[in-house]
Amino acid sequence: MAFGIKKSELMEWKRKIDQGEIAFLTHYWLDERFKECKTVTKVGCSDVDKLIKWGEKYGLQKEWIDYRQKGYSHFDLLGERQRLILEEEGLLDHLSRFKL
Repeated sequence: MAFGIKKSELMEWKRKIDQGEIAFLTHYWLDERFKECKTVTKVGCSDVDKLIKWGEKYGLQKEWIDYRQKGYSHFDLLGERQRLILEEEGLLDHLSRFKL
């Protein structure tokens, strides 16, 4: 279950993806499979090859992409990897807003 974001933030993430950009969306998240994680960052791009290459620089495997038939395929970043990638990408606002 996702919460803690505005509809406008979701729409902006989708717009960037549609334009072929690497787009980031962090939100609060509850999932019984990952009880220790309270947030997730979704990193998507309509150009899946570009997304794969982006992920490779962080050791992300293409098999980890959540492929969506209707678009908005993305990586889910959790835990320490999430924090490190957000830092590396300069997304300090995500870190402070969600207290990562």
